[in-house]
Formats: sequence, structure tokens, C-alpha cells
Amino acid sequence: MKIRILFWVSLALLLQAQLCASAGRPNVVLILADDLGYADTGYTGCKDFETPNIDRLAENGIVCTNGYASHPFCAPTRAGILTGRNQHRFGFQENPGPKFSGFGLPETEITLPELLSKAGYRNALVGKWHLGVEEKHHPLNRGFQEFFGFFPGGHDYHSSDPAETDIHSWTHPLEHNGKSVAVEGYLTDQLTDSAVEFIKSEKDSPFFLFMSYNAPHTPLQASEEYLNRVGDIEDPTLRIYAAMIVAMDDGIGKIMATLEQEGLLENTLVFFMSDNGGSPAAPSNNLPFRGVKGTALEGGIHVPYLVYWKGKLAPGTYDKPVVSYDVFSTALAIAGADMPDDRVIDSKNLLPYLSGENKEAPHKHLFWQLADLQWAIRSESDKAINVAGESTYLFDMFTDLGESEDLSSTKPQTVRSLEETFHQWRQDLPEPTHKSDGIADTPGVASRTQQKALNDLRQTRK
Repeated sequence: MKIRILFWVSLALLLQAQLCASAGRPNVVLILADDLGYADTGYTGCKDFETPNIDRLAENGIVCTNGYASHPFCAPTRAGILTGRNQHRFGFQENPGPKFSGFGLPETEITLPELLSKAGYRNALVGKWHLGVEEKHHPLNRGFQEFFGFFPGGHDYHSSDPAETDIHSWTHPLEHNGKSVAVEGYLTDQLTDSAVEFIKSEKDSPFFLFMSYNAPHTPLQASEEYLNRVGDIEDPTLRIYAAMIVAMDDGIGKIMATLEQEGLLENTLVFFMSDNGGSPAAPSNNLPFRGVKGTALEGGIHVPYLVYWKGKLAPGTYDKPVVSYDVFSTALAIAGADMPDDRVIDSKNLLPYLSGENKEAPHKHLFWQLADLQWAIRSESDKAINVAGESTYLFDMFTDLGESEDLSSTKPQTVRSLEETFHQWRQDLPEPTHKSDGIADTPGVASRTQQKALNDLRQTRK
């Protein structure tokens, strides 16, 4: 009897120790804006409206001045974040939608929330999914225990139609863990409230929150409350766009305030970034960069990128190139979770670099591929970009982030070296699982965006 009692006491103590260890693990919060222009925050130079909560993250965190999305539009970047791999490694180059039946994040890919779940984490996706609508692609089947949001690339901000049966429709009801939910009030606020509720409910266990805002993605819609906040902006379209960002900024403030109120701020690593550059379908501002969403120019891929961890990361700036999917390895490292060893992982744990422990660049090269229309490669010092099969352009990333002066004629050896590195990388990749014209959601924008990118590049060649 004594042996049996000792066994159960020992087991209870072991379980208690495991729970305590699990509860002490850091939380991870990823806040992803959708189609946010680079200069659409205060800390990156916005003068038309204020973003005090994003700016506070920048002031107290690390500003990654060379932060990149892994793709020039929505879904592929998200696929890269959740797998820690450049999405082209599994042929993911398009946005899932009605034209691509059955397309979503491949089941063969291992996701960040799946790995965190094995380490004892609770995981929530709040907001936009955009990685497939079939049951096998459902967030709850890809490692998340909580899902409040929607499946397609965007959603109406004011309403949903309970009779809408097309899950790709932007008026389809929201979903909360399999149950239909109506849009109530203003969608950005509703998503924030769901995130706050999740944080409060999971405050005693480690969690991963993917706060996937759809702001300021089209449709351009804002509530009267937020429109009044930016009432001094005369241009009506810019006023709506600004109000959408102000609403998101308010939401970020509420999330950070909740972390502080629950005593979680010093045990939570927070990322903030955009999934790509500002869209040509909105009055976004990507200055000082050329280009927009849907291009491999800096304006399409160079994004606001912040990393914040109170008491663990000293505020400052980091100027070496980092990319959106670096969230993957960084989160796994602080969670003590196992990294997949049966595939190439492109993600890097950023903490040794951001802390100054490692002085090297996290990535020797970063790569972008946009269907057969554009490709680009960046080293720490140079970027080569090719559009429509014309000869490759070259820009100095130390002195010319605006891509204003093509150096290909004066540095032909650098061009050849980067071209060879890109094509070597590309030849080892599978063919895309789905192919179209390579541009996202807005009909008619594709050809204009590509032609504009080409014209912009031609102006740099003298």
C-alpha cells in the first residue's frame, strides 16, 4: 500500500512540475496586418494619421529596418510563416479561391501550431485564414485549438449574410470553432475582442496567438467612430483607409494592455508585420520604396517589422535582412519545441541576432518568385530583380533602397553571381501546385501592376 501511495504522490508531483514548467514557457503573439503600406504607421513616417500603439511597440521593441514578407501577396506569405519555409519549396505561389478548387496549405507541411501543441501550447487563430476552405485545411486541423475568423482573402467589415453558402464569399458568416457567427459592430473591433478573450482564458498556460487582421485590406470600409477620429483628412478614400488602420492600431493597444493587465508582458514575445506591401487598390503609401503589392520591388515586399519582448530584448534597430517566416524558428526556440529534421527549414531563430550575440546576417540570401512574371534575390548588400524576362536589374541595398539607380552595367559580375544563385535555388524546387497570372484579388490590377513595375525599372536604367 505504501509503495502504491508513493507512486501516486510521485506521479502527482511529476505532473505538477511539468505543468509548472509548461506554464513558465513564453507566449508568442504574431500580429499580422493585411496590405499595410510601409509608410502607413507613425514610426515609418506617416503624417496623415496617428498609430500610437504601433509606434509604442517600435519605441520599446526592435525595429527591423530590413524586414521582408516572403511573397508580394497574401496567402503565400502566410504559408511561409506557418511552415518556416519559403512557400515555393512546396509549390505554393497563389491565393486559394474559387478558381482553385481544393487548393490550400498542403497536408504534407508541418505547421508552427502543430509543433507548439506538442510542446504544451494552446494556439488561436483570430481573423483571416486564406490557406484553404476544405475540412483538411481547416485551422482546427492544422494545429490551432481556437479559430475565430473567416476563410477567404477578405471580408465585409460591417455585415455578414446568414443565407450565404459560398464560403469564398466576403459576406459569408464568420466562424468560431465550427459555429457560424455574424459580424457585429465593426469587424476589426470584433476580432480584437476575440483575441483579448483568448489571452484572458489562457493566461495560466503558454499560448500562441496569431492575430491575423484583415485591415487595411479591401473593401475599404470604416465605422463612423473611426472616421470621426480622422475627420481632418479631406480625401474621402484616404480617410476611410486611415480609419481602418486607426481601428487596427486601437486593437493592438487593447491586446498589449491585456497582456500587461494579466501580468504576461514580460513572458510574451510579440511580432508585428504586414503580409506584403500596400495595395494598388487602396491609397497606401510604400515610400520610400518603388512598387506595390504584387511586385518584387521593395514596395511589394519590404514591410514594417517589429519584435518586442519586455525585459528580454533591448529597444533599438536591426538592419540586416529578416523575413516573415523567421517567426517560426524564433517561436519554436523559446518554446523549447522540436524542429522538424526531415525537411529544409528556411526560418532562422532571430533572438541571437537581435540580442547582438550573433553578428552575422541571419540569411545569406532571400528569394522571391512571382509566377513567371518576376523574381528577385537579395543579399545583405545587393538586390537583383527581373521582370518579364528582360535583362536583370541590380540595386545597392546599402545606399539605394528606393531602387532608383540600376547598377547592372557597372557590376555585371555581381549580376551574374546573383542570377546563378537564384536559378540554382529555383531548379531544386517543385513546380507550383496551381498557376495563374500571379497576382491576387483585384481583377484588372494584375496587368497594370506588372506593367507599372516594368516601367519603373526601365526608368532606373540609363
